[in-house]
Amino acid sequence: MPAPRAIGLLLGAAADAALGDPRRGHPVAAFGRVAGLVEKAVHRDHPAAGVAYTAALAGTVIGLGVAVERAGRKRPVLRMLSTALATWVVLGGRSLAAEGTVIGRHLDAGELERARERIPALCGRDPERLDGPAMARAAVESVAENTSDAIVAPLLWGAVAGVPGLLGYRAINTMDAMVGHRSPRYRRFGWASARLDDAANFVPARVAAGLTVAGAPVVGGNRRSAWVAWQRDAAAHPSPNAGRVEAAFAGALEVRLGGRTVYPYGVEDRPVLGDGRMPDAGHVTRAVELSRVVGWLAAGLAALIGLLRR
Repeated sequence: MPAPRAIGLLLGAAADAALGDPRRGHPVAAFGRVAGLVEKAVHRDHPAAGVAYTAALAGTVIGLGVAVERAGRKRPVLRMLSTALATWVVLGGRSLAAEGTVIGRHLDAGELERARERIPALCGRDPERLDGPAMARAAVESVAENTSDAIVAPLLWGAVAGVPGLLGYRAINTMDAMVGHRSPRYRRFGWASARLDDAANFVPARVAAGLTVAGAPVVGGNRRSAWVAWQRDAAAHPSPNAGRVEAAFAGALEVRLGGRTVYPYGVEDRPVLGDGRMPDAGHVTRAVELSRVVGWLAAGLAALIGLLRR
């Protein structure tokens, strides 16, 4: 069988688009529970404890991926199926689109309380302190960032490193979501997870921004504005990665993102990304459509890389 990795990546992406996340016994959720238990056991207010925590969990998951990859080395069908299964498990494209779509519908209908109830499923903002425009902005920013984190990055890591890349990336990203905050508890302990996640997303975030520029016209977006906002505004964002794709989305949709951002652990004043007006419910829907376009472009790119690396 030619290029089992490439075929497996495409099958896994198709499974995520058709089925979404596994409804029961999701491996990522199981990893999160284990990571939570380990964190409670080893937590110390010191970076060294966080390094040990991150290395132990990421190393275990990557080791499991290496074992799976070796088992399929001379069995192309097994390698294709294991790659497809791992890809399906770690991708979050359908779930991301579903949450963004629901929030957009509630905002469009003026159902602010119902939209506020769904915000925590999409991002870490404090929903009680968000009005309608702020929720629309939070949704667009989160859809943009998660397009890179939940779709583009795992596909690229799967293309270059197979099952270990897929599982290892998702473990790193999950740990960052759990302990990579700037809250008092995790400012020092979560440093290693946050920095490792930054490194793992450095290239994928820029690829995601480039694919956003390329795919913008498909949803009626502005390709030139996406490029200009990415090149001009992204570097001012506090994240070395999220700002790239958020700026590209802002330019593509011709909206203005950034500004005062309220989290449960504090407030951040972020730089403005883009030149347009504040986003509304319609922009949330278009952001979801753009995310889907970027996802399929990323799947094609990942399959091409996998084919070339066969």
